[in-house]
Amino acid sequence: MNEQRVAELIKELLVEIGEDPEREGLLKTPERVARAWTYLSEGYRMDLDTVINGAVFKAQANNMIIARDIEVYSLCEHHMLPFFGRCHIGYIAEDQVLGVSKLARIADLFARRVQIQERLTEQIAHAVSEAVQAEGVGVVMECQHLCMMMRGVGKQNSVMTTSSVLGSFHNDQATRTEFLQFIGRR
Repeated sequence: MNEQRVAELIKELLVEIGEDPEREGLLKTPERVARAWTYLSEGYRMDLDTVINGAVFKAQANNMIIARDIEVYSLCEHHMLPFFGRCHIGYIAEDQVLGVSKLARIADLFARRVQIQERLTEQIAHAVSEAVQAEGVGVVMECQHLCMMMRGVGKQNSVMTTSSVLGSFHNDQATRTEFLQFIGRR
């Protein structure tokens, strides 16, 4: 990403909304925003193998593995406003498990793109499944969207919930129910 070009665009945006980009409080804002966007969009410059970094381990674990309440921050592709919340990831390993921090890193990989929550949920599930050839994967996300809270309908307490279930989480009601109970949803 060309941070200098982004800073120029932010300066133009400030002028368009009626601000003076030369006033003291805004002098360094374009550069700060450009650096922030480099971070917020780093998912475009990352790939799954690099994120996992070899942290796939042999294990005789044929049980459910769950990471709950992973904080997620992303940007809505419709208004480029933030949405944020919690991601719960579960999977049943066949003979490989992921290092636990890699579940959060996988969520960040896809969240740090201009996104919709529905696609983000599905991308995380497919990435976990691909990483360990899991018997099944379940992902549930619960997020608040600033495009609903600070503009438009102005609904401050709304939460959007999405899920993606693959393999045994999709095909076996008991497995799906167990996952939902573990994450505190029925």
